[in-house]
Amino acid sequence: MKQESVSDWNWVYQQLLAQWGAQHWWPAKTPFEVMVGAILTQNTAWTNVEKAIARLESADLLDVGRILDSDDANLETCLHPSGYYRVKARRLRSLCAFLQEEGCAERPESLRERGSLPELRRKLLGVHGIGEETADSILLYALQLPVMVVDAYTKRIAIRLAWCEERVRYAEIQRDIESALMHGDVELRKELHALLVELGKNICRPRRPICSQCPLSRRCAYGVDQARPGN
Repeated sequence: MKQESVSDWNWVYQQLLAQWGAQHWWPAKTPFEVMVGAILTQNTAWTNVEKAIARLESADLLDVGRILDSDDANLETCLHPSGYYRVKARRLRSLCAFLQEEGCAERPESLRERGSLPELRRKLLGVHGIGEETADSILLYALQLPVMVVDAYTKRIAIRLAWCEERVRYAEIQRDIESALMHGDVELRKELHALLVELGKNICRPRRPICSQCPLSRRCAYGVDQARPGN
């Protein structure tokens, strides 16, 4: 990882906040709904997750115990809009079984009382189907714990800024961002992640990024290169 001033990610945050304002992400009614969404958003667009969550709600399945007691066909039908519905049904059941084992079935948000942030992260990573991004999304948005979520948008932006290499690991980007953020600030981490998603979805796209509209363009190595004559 290239060593940069600790002010760099704060600068990114300030630029994006000035451009789009607070995002107030994650959209959910309960902490458990956040956890469900963190599973369902794997490899799909959020609009598809919303459809699946609406089906779960209509079927009265947004509950740890009811998901564990539901039959496969009913649960999979609800999850169908999110794609990979059989895989996600198994992963959702695994999460619910974990919450039940931890004594958090009635109040999933009480998981935060079952250990320190590193301990909870380690436990979540031991649950079938939960990787680093999903675990950190649950910790940050459902449990209100200060950990930066790193996703594909974050990585793409960091690479284009020339702050890391293509083969960088999740932990390296996370560590680099965390070093720039105020310790313990949950809301800052939420907003920075949401703003990076906004940038990655709409401007810093994988193909044909709109560099001319990017609020980071003056410090972006990729953007500067694209602005040169002939590109």
